[in-house]
Amino acid sequence: MDKKKISLTFSLLEQKWPNVKCELIHNTSFQLLLAVMLSAQTTDKSVNKVMGPILDKKKDFGPNDLKELKEEGFYPLIKTIGLAKTKAKNAVLMANIILDKFQGNVPRKDEELQSLPGVGIKTSHVVLNILYGDPLIGVDTHVYRLSQRLGWVPMSASRNQAHDVLVKILPKKYAAKANILMVNHGRYVCMARNPQCGDCVLSKVCSKEGLT
Repeated sequence: MDKKKISLTFSLLEQKWPNVKCELIHNTSFQLLLAVMLSAQTTDKSVNKVMGPILDKKKDFGPNDLKELKEEGFYPLIKTIGLAKTKAKNAVLMANIILDKFQGNVPRKDEELQSLPGVGIKTSHVVLNILYGDPLIGVDTHVYRLSQRLGWVPMSASRNQAHDVLVKILPKKYAAKANILMVNHGRYVCMARNPQCGDCVLSKVCSKEGLT
C-alpha cells in the first residue's frame, strides 16, 4: 500500500476539515461515553435530540443520576433512538460498574473500558481518541465506508478486519486525528447514498471502490 498516498489523503482531509470536533453533545467524559454508547446504529443527530434535554435539565448528569433513574426511568428518555431498550439496560449497568469499580470515573485504559456492558472496541476507541487524543481508530459506518472506497480495505472485509488494516497503515502524524477526519468526511461528503465525488478533495487519491 502506498504510504505517501495515504499521508496525502489525511493531509487533504485535514485541510478540508481544520477545526473538526465531535458533534455529540456532552459536558463530561461520562456523558461522552454514554452518548457514544447510544450512537451505535443511530445518528449523532438522533442522540443529541435525547441527550440535549437530559443535559438541559442537569448539566452535570453523571453515573449516580443514571443509577437513580434505573432502566425503567432512563428508557423513556431515549426511546426514540434505535435499540433503546438494550441501550438503556447497558447504560445503567455501565453506570453502576463505574461507581462500584472505578470510583465514578470513566476508565482510562482501553481494556477497562471494553469490560463495561455495551462498550466494544469501536466505542472505547472513539471515547479515548476524543478525550485524550489517543491514536486509536473506531470503525463506525463512516470510517468503514471511506476506508473501502479509498481502496485501503477490501469490500468483503468485516469491520474488525478493517480495523486491523487501518491500525497498520495509518500514518503516525495523523493517528490522533484520523478517526474524526474520516467520520466527518464520510458524514458530509462521502455519504452512503449520493456521495459528492465531484466536489471531493480526495478525488485524485480515491479508488472509488463500491461506487460503480
